[in-house]
Amino acid sequence: MDTENGLQSKKLTGASYHFRTFQVSLNLLSHVLVGIIVGINLVFVFRLPLPLSETPQHIVLCVLGYQLLMAEAILSLSPYNTWSLHLKLVDKRRAHTVLQVVGSILAIVGSFIKIMEKANNPNSTNWSSLHGIFGLIALVFTVASLINGFASLYAHELRKCLPSKLSKITHICFGIVVFVSANICLCYGFEKGMFRNWVSPTHNGPIVNTLITFTALLTGLVVVAPLISFFQKFKTN
Repeated sequence: MDTENGLQSKKLTGASYHFRTFQVSLNLLSHVLVGIIVGINLVFVFRLPLPLSETPQHIVLCVLGYQLLMAEAILSLSPYNTWSLHLKLVDKRRAHTVLQVVGSILAIVGSFIKIMEKANNPNSTNWSSLHGIFGLIALVFTVASLINGFASLYAHELRKCLPSKLSKITHICFGIVVFVSANICLCYGFEKGMFRNWVSPTHNGPIVNTLITFTALLTGLVVVAPLISFFQKFKTN
């Protein structure tokens, strides 16, 4: 019996218990990594005087949008996610939708702040850098995923003109591309001189490499479930 909620606990034994414990542990690790990555970026930005200029605004909005809210949006649908574990499926989907919409808006606004800054700078080479290229990919697929997400949300109503499985498969695919691209973009952001100098003017390599490793690990932990879901839906389509 669950003494806190008065519910009958489901007993798990043997391999099932250990597998579930392992999955919950990985989920907890994902949340810890989100906190570390987002927290360090916010500390980096808010050491600066207010009001923030375009680049710090870009960092705050994109990190909150991509690495915090979109990561949590994906994790919210996991059966092992700690904060959404007790929610009904319909409420998990609502939480996923709210997190995705808010995260997408923040990321899009943050991206356009940087785009407008670069547009006013004729000497800008942002789109020739890997950071800028992956950021642009993330932005394009964020818009596509946001539109497709609403189509997936109303898949039943739109089934006559858009097969529900197709809308869900493309939504998963777009979401994976967004999150992976955004995290690759962030890793190249860690390589920028202003961040390296803030970490340490002389010995920044190990810390930056650790943050890149954490970001890569977070990416893998978050997208593994959507990848499995994508291939399962693709096979049954």
